Amino acid sequence: MPTLADSGYEGAGTGIHVPVKSPGGSQEPAPGNQARNSLLRGLRSQGERGFALLTQRWALLQHTTASPRQLTQIVRAALILTQFEHKYIR
Repeated sequence: MPTLADSGYEGAGTGIHVPVKSPGGSQEPAPGNQARNSLLRGLRSQGERGFALLTQRWALLQHTTASPRQLTQIVRAALILTQFEHKYIR
């Protein structure tokens, strides 16, 4: 199954699609590569925006030493409260 991934997964194997660098000079990347990069940018920006929203709204998430298991529960609660606050859920 093809999977979009960030450039940290470069060389991970078949089916892992990472961003493609521009060929250099005045050459344009192939249309398929441009589409892949555009999809990756769009997905990444949504994730980064969500994370920024949570960490700015909930100061606890900026400087925490909780274990990953405990932090997961805290982030879930913060996400629900943030969605309620922004009227995504009622």
